[in-house]
Amino acid sequence: MINIKKYLEELISDIEKKCEKPTLLLHSCCAPCSSYVLEYLSVYFDITVYYYNPNIYPQEEYSRRLEEQKTFLSVFKLENGIKFVQGEYLPERFYESIKGLEDCPEGGERCFKCYALRMEEAAKIAKEHGFDYFTTTLSISPHKNAQKINEIGAVLQEKYGVKYLFADFKKKNGYKRSVELSKEYNLYRQEYCGCVFSVRNKEI
Repeated sequence: MINIKKYLEELISDIEKKCEKPTLLLHSCCAPCSSYVLEYLSVYFDITVYYYNPNIYPQEEYSRRLEEQKTFLSVFKLENGIKFVQGEYLPERFYESIKGLEDCPEGGERCFKCYALRMEEAAKIAKEHGFDYFTTTLSISPHKNAQKINEIGAVLQEKYGVKYLFADFKKKNGYKRSVELSKEYNLYRQEYCGCVFSVRNKEI
């Protein structure tokens, strides 16, 4: 597997030498997770946030997280600003993608299918609109499998011909910084990952 630390150091060094920001489509799962990632990557990339999360249950929770993402982007002032694209909320796509895995434990194969569903949609949009890179905020969570996320990204990079930005954003105190930013901007930090299964897991 790719050495992420070395990969990012070399990529950032190359970007700084060229003095030109490549475009990045950043799939975001929520405002808190996007906070540090945007702070870190906006120095090097021209970012568009893509909010696509059909896994979130119920719809009221989806809407709350969506509005929190929009609000955060409106107040989190960066030099070149951040563009925003909202994906469709079609929960049936999530349920179809994890069919047969409903009883899998949290953090297992069902979650990997959920990562792939959202990341593939980001890869498609990145390809369609000519982005230089795509990536996701998912790896900032200590509960998410960064190795699996990057493996999925590598597959999608080959499938769609768009460069995937390999990362583990929880490293270098990334998760800690996201918590600090969440407090600073008074962001809603949800108590469960998103889907109905994670709600049930929380209640056990």
